[in-house]
Amino acid sequence: MAITAQDVNRLRQETGAGMMDCKKALTEANGDFEAAKDILRKAGQKIASKRADNATSEGIVLTQVNAEGTVGKVVALACETEPVSKVEDFKNLANAVLAAAVASNSTSKEDLLATPQADGRSLNDHITDLMGKIGEKIDVAAYETINAEKVVAYNHSNGKLGVLVGLTNTGGTEVSEVGKDVAMQIAAMKPIAVDKDGVDANTIQREIEIGKEQARQEGKPEEMLEKIAQGKLNKFYKESTLLNQEFVKDPSVTIAKLLDNTSKGMTVTEFKRIAIG
Repeated sequence: MAITAQDVNRLRQETGAGMMDCKKALTEANGDFEAAKDILRKAGQKIASKRADNATSEGIVLTQVNAEGTVGKVVALACETEPVSKVEDFKNLANAVLAAAVASNSTSKEDLLATPQADGRSLNDHITDLMGKIGEKIDVAAYETINAEKVVAYNHSNGKLGVLVGLTNTGGTEVSEVGKDVAMQIAAMKPIAVDKDGVDANTIQREIEIGKEQARQEGKPEEMLEKIAQGKLNKFYKESTLLNQEFVKDPSVTIAKLLDNTSKGMTVTEFKRIAIG
């Protein structure tokens, strides 16, 4: 049957696919709109399969904290190239991913991808559809949640970095402001843990061995290596664990001291730092 421009435009409006892809799908489906939609979806699945191993180093990171300030979500929607990350359809999909995370309160990425959308199809189906339309791999690269007495979020201006920080004992009046400072500290300084107790044993052992070897190369006596390595480990804690880091805006205080000065006993319970690229 003859495929009209109106038919093509209607399918395009319903699916968001390109004009030529819609015309090809309608032609293949002999004008059957539902069959044409299935053809377009299968095209997305083919793209997904073909590009499954491709790197996704571009995209968008979004955060949201609930009205009570007690639950925070951060999601990262990744793609292969920067131009795609700026396409309106991709931005809309990123917002849909965040909205699904908030609405469903999913406990894992897998649960999030299975979340039904308004049309009854899963979030993953919608991601696959856009892959077919754009021709690139698209993936929810990260999904994290924080529950705390007070959750503060920070989004970097490039749209590719988001931080959530959970606080407790938040009795002061400047909690949100200080929480934002701490979140920005996390964004800039990339701590690996809240405190030294959160550093895994393998990392500690590796730092000790590196410290010993450095001291050995400097000609230090063998019996001094352990003590020297412990000193280097303490320096590592100060540089790499959040509460022990010097506050970027005022190096005379640590993050732990900054928080305690704001509200006695206030501290960080956990944080999430998600970056793309």
